[in-house]
Amino acid sequence: MRSPIPDYLTDALRSVAADTSGATADYIPELAQADPDRLAAALCTVDGHVYSAGDADVEFSIQSISKPFVYALALADRGFDEVLSKVWVEPSGDSFNQISLEPESGRPRNPMINAGALVATSLSGPPGAGADQRFERIVDGLSAFAGRRLEVDEAVYESELHHAYRNRALANMLRAHDIIAEDPLVAVAGYTRQCSLLVTTDDLAVMAATLANRGVNPVTGRPVVSAPVVRQVLSVMSTCGMYDGAGDWMTRVGVPAKSGVSGGLIGALPGQAGIATFSPRLDRHGNSVRGVDLFQRFTADMGMHLMDVPGTAREAIADRYVDGDGPDAIEVIELQGDLRFAAAEHVVREFEVRPPVTSSILLDLARIGTIDDVGRRMLLEAVRRLTIDGHEVFVLDPDQVLPDPDPGTGGRITVVDDRGQVRQR
Repeated sequence: MRSPIPDYLTDALRSVAADTSGATADYIPELAQADPDRLAAALCTVDGHVYSAGDADVEFSIQSISKPFVYALALADRGFDEVLSKVWVEPSGDSFNQISLEPESGRPRNPMINAGALVATSLSGPPGAGADQRFERIVDGLSAFAGRRLEVDEAVYESELHHAYRNRALANMLRAHDIIAEDPLVAVAGYTRQCSLLVTTDDLAVMAATLANRGVNPVTGRPVVSAPVVRQVLSVMSTCGMYDGAGDWMTRVGVPAKSGVSGGLIGALPGQAGIATFSPRLDRHGNSVRGVDLFQRFTADMGMHLMDVPGTAREAIADRYVDGDGPDAIEVIELQGDLRFAAAEHVVREFEVRPPVTSSILLDLARIGTIDDVGRRMLLEAVRRLTIDGHEVFVLDPDQVLPDPDPGTGGRITVVDDRGQVRQR
């Protein structure tokens, strides 16, 4: 059976493709020339399985999406106390490039706005590191998040640096307050170069999933930063990642997120998945128009709002075995715990990776606590696809935890009680 998730992502892209509102970032000539019709979405689970659709392998510059990851490197390299003494964690309520500094100290209000990001860049690497050593640390760190070596788009770097007047003003103010210790032009060059690293939508999903996975890259299995650093980064992303639209984002979407003016958008749902979208047309906040729409759909469809607190998670599949011999044999899959998106994804992937070996299948839900709406829909879609593949599917549901068990067009399901009697067909 083929997983329904790639089909879902393709359908989601199709649902927003007609929206041509917004515009590319015209204040950076190289970004203004981007193809506005590019569109992609990717999802990476915390065990490293990547699903994607659209232009997910097309490279573009990471821009401000680099901010949470470089902030993580600064925290890891310099420690919380030093970093917090130079850049705070309060939402600014301002756009990304505003001069948002504390009146007395000159400390930027958070590391997601440009002023704070300039500080985080300057704090990456060991104390006393030069510009080249610091940038190498940033490339190595972001490459570890992505699981592959990232390279700089030199054309974007030159174009952006040539027009970085506002960032130069910010850096000069930071230097005047002794928040950064180096030449402001050097600081701006390093930050601009960081923003010019090339990534794909698939890369961004893996990077976000590394945050969702407590700092361990789920594809390579390698630790990148510690769990306390991840908690700090995700907290700041939740309150500051979408700039002056952060409050609206958290109430409507509810996923710690970060956008970039090249059209990328990431979200990290702790313990479940990293999500990324790409579409270059931006709204007035500098966020991807179609990316925001996609994330709103993902939250609605997949129950990903951070405040939708799941029950205690366990392995979804407790056991899988064949009962009986010959034509009467039936493959039994015992499920357990609470079936939400992450658990349901494991179940449908199990059928894709290990197709059933018998014509009859029994899904045993006796040890399932609850099934939310997305878990129900994913399980029933799996049943529909198994039926189309030629299997007869039975469900043991003594506590009736699977409401309205209708798998839809082409699907067939037989619900039995704990005595093996047919309750519903």
